[in-house]
Amino acid sequence: MPGLWSEQNLSPIRDKVYTYLKDAILRGEYKAGDRLVERVLAEKLSISRTPIREALFRLENQHFVRTVPRKGVVVNEIPQSEILEVFMILSSLESLAARLAAQKINDDIIAVIDQLMVEMETAQLNGDIEDAVELNVKYNDLIGRAAGNPKLHEMLVDLKDYVRAFSNLSSGLPGRTKEALQEHRDVLGAIRNGEEDLAVSFTQIHLEKSRKAYVSRVQI
Repeated sequence: MPGLWSEQNLSPIRDKVYTYLKDAILRGEYKAGDRLVERVLAEKLSISRTPIREALFRLENQHFVRTVPRKGVVVNEIPQSEILEVFMILSSLESLAARLAAQKINDDIIAVIDQLMVEMETAQLNGDIEDAVELNVKYNDLIGRAAGNPKLHEMLVDLKDYVRAFSNLSSGLPGRTKEALQEHRDVLGAIRNGEEDLAVSFTQIHLEKSRKAYVSRVQI
């Protein structure tokens, strides 16, 4: 994956490695008890071991992995209850963002989000899951920015890795990507019309369906 981890990319390689590993853990590619070996990961990603080590250290601080004597770094079990707690937090924060966005939205932001929706639809029609997931993350970021509350946006950004992983996993359910796109349209339509309560309602429906989709995929 030389292109993905290129020095020319905007964010540092260590951040890309961290996001890659965290996503892989959250979507179940690396399961509880699996070893994460620096040398093997470095060879897989065609990079040096230093950013791997830094990413693993960061993941250990967040309790996604732990160091076991004579075994090395292994993946921790993430309780289902913790994932459901994240969905509850996302529902609260994104609902607030939708309400504030409905109060403050302007034509310039709407134009940007409309263009993003076109790109999301194109990705969905082409079956490009990777693009669809990244565009979903951008959509959530734009709604967070439109809320006009920097602290709220900061809190949502802190959860974007979860959003990406949840979207990645749930997109494997037949029809879920198309359904989620319509849910985004519903939210955006309510925001565009300044209908705060409706924007909140559509956001909560979207998060509940996303939660169910995630749980379904984990249980497969």
